[in-house]
Amino acid sequence: MRRDTRTARWARRMTGPMAALLGATVLLGGCGAVKEELAEVTAKQTLLESVPDGSEGPFRFSGKDVTGDVSGSVDPAAKALDLKTSIKDPEHGFSTHIAFRVVADEAWTKISFTETKGLTGLPKLPNKWLKLDPSKFTDADSMPTYEGADQGNAGPLVEAATTVNDDGAGKYSGTIDLTSGEAAKVLEAEQMTALGDAAKQVPFTAVVGDDKNLASLTLAVPAAGSAKAFSYVVNYKDYGSAPKVTAPTAAQAQKAPALAYELLNG
Repeated sequence: MRRDTRTARWARRMTGPMAALLGATVLLGGCGAVKEELAEVTAKQTLLESVPDGSEGPFRFSGKDVTGDVSGSVDPAAKALDLKTSIKDPEHGFSTHIAFRVVADEAWTKISFTETKGLTGLPKLPNKWLKLDPSKFTDADSMPTYEGADQGNAGPLVEAATTVNDDGAGKYSGTIDLTSGEAAKVLEAEQMTALGDAAKQVPFTAVVGDDKNLASLTLAVPAAGSAKAFSYVVNYKDYGSAPKVTAPTAAQAQKAPALAYELLNG
């Protein structure tokens, strides 16, 4: 997933099934008849239609890539999301835990540290939801916003698929051209540069649940140069049954102090 806190909205293209009209002349009892039938919906189109578009109700998501793991929930009706991630410092061993909550045009964060025994100098922030002011970010894209249900960018990735195979039982596989269209924005620029031509044929697998909604999408990103191979994983579950995402109460929140912006602005 993209390292920045803004989860890009990639609306899936609702083109509907592409049908081919087939005509055949069949002789029955000496009579000629023309039989017309629609071609079956392709595997790619079926997979595209499984990507969440906001009509499914609240649901949970998780994902990972080379930068780490992320998890949370989406409430499309409220234009809201919860998102959390943890980052372990490789040198000092402590972990930074960051959570974001977005409801419509408002956003809050929680930042905490663990495994800090013997360490000094780490910042101390209130254990509340900290209301964020977009004017205090040095980069506007660092302000978390709700930009759609498909938090893992599955839609543009499937759109960029050059081959899609229906393997049966809701399973799909194929290859994706990560240099194509909006899919080129899913990975970081340095990752794309390192991949070179290999970015045009990245293998993927996907699973669609019995409810016809996307359950998972996994890209097997190959090693490139000094960069190791890694998996880009998107998981969606609990469609329609996940809790709604609501704004923190007054008792649960306060304005974010300057220290919070120092951390978020890097």
